[in-house]
Amino acid sequence: MATIRVHTTQNVTLEYEVASIGDRIVATILDNLVLAAWAIAAVLSVTTIAGRSSTISAWIIGILVGIPYVFYNLVCEIWLNGQSLGKKARDLRVMRLDGTSPRLGDYFLRWLLRIIDFGVGSGLVAVITIAINGKGQRLGDLAAGTTVISLKARPEQLPMLTSVQVPPGYQPVFAQAADLTDHDVALLRQLLGRSIKQDNYLLLNETANKIKSLLHLHSDLSDEAFLHTILRDHAYIVAAEH
Repeated sequence: MATIRVHTTQNVTLEYEVASIGDRIVATILDNLVLAAWAIAAVLSVTTIAGRSSTISAWIIGILVGIPYVFYNLVCEIWLNGQSLGKKARDLRVMRLDGTSPRLGDYFLRWLLRIIDFGVGSGLVAVITIAINGKGQRLGDLAAGTTVISLKARPEQLPMLTSVQVPPGYQPVFAQAADLTDHDVALLRQLLGRSIKQDNYLLLNETANKIKSLLHLHSDLSDEAFLHTILRDHAYIVAAEH
């Protein structure tokens, strides 16, 4: 499986697995099913209320179906941190090649070039570009400097997660910690342990800032206290869900 390596400013190398073409195709199919379900619901609702032969009904249906179809991927990736519903189901996420979250302009470029990636040959351009690129990039990704990674943890490469001690009666501080994947948590534990062991406060600060950016958080806690809190919150929330 292809991977990309990201070198942080503290000379730490993080490795991410590039999403396979198969996973991306399945994610696209799932997204299309979501849009199809919405279209069917919109048509049934409007025709039931306004009647089938009404010109107004046709306009309303066109708006309700057309706008989501055009803007679905752009809006989802902006609001779901690089994921559509299909990508979320397949544990995929859009990421910049430098390891940071895409900016608004990056998402816009990816979306704008969908007309070529998926409008020509029903996605054939995207598939060919991804296959020969080596970094999982379609034309939109090449223009935006992004790729799509797999968030599925690889046991053979990630450290075993040890249990996090959660005191009785503990109340989570950051509910957003639930948004972290196993892959995110494994990387966090690895970087936190390394920074503490080496007294590398710059790495600690970089890791904390990365988590804050990923989860859209602000905190007055020290970097180490913040990261430990995130791990406890994640462990508590995951345990509560099971």
